[in-house]
Amino acid sequence: MPLITVQYSSTKDVPPTKAEIAATVSELSSNILHKDPKVTAIIVQAVEASDWFAGGRSLAEQKLASVWLDIHITDGTNSKDEKAEFIAATVERVGELLGPLHTESYVHVHEVRADAYGFGGLTQERRYIARKLWIPPYQLAV
Repeated sequence: MPLITVQYSSTKDVPPTKAEIAATVSELSSNILHKDPKVTAIIVQAVEASDWFAGGRSLAEQKLASVWLDIHITDGTNSKDEKAEFIAATVERVGELLGPLHTESYVHVHEVRADAYGFGGLTQERRYIARKLWIPPYQLAV
């Protein structure tokens, strides 16, 4: 149930749609971080290249794209290798969508404690406990 925020600036004459960016990010978080797309929320915001500065110059001046992707996941649900793979794959795939990326493009994986993060009014910790307390019907017959 990650919450993902993507801010981007593209150099392409026909930039990708926000839906394309959201679909790509959802696919990456599902395939690499094993997050369920049905409970993944994604906010996509375009930023004008003239409004984004890196290294003291606007992206428009540098003719480069950039991305800031911020994903919130429950602490301990992914390994270091999975997070590293997600970051690398995201930069690669988003760069293909947006055009050549400035090196100051970021992917930030926030790991949030399960008792301090949730959706639909329930923390992830309460959801975990509820799943653990559920007794499968076949065990009731024993």
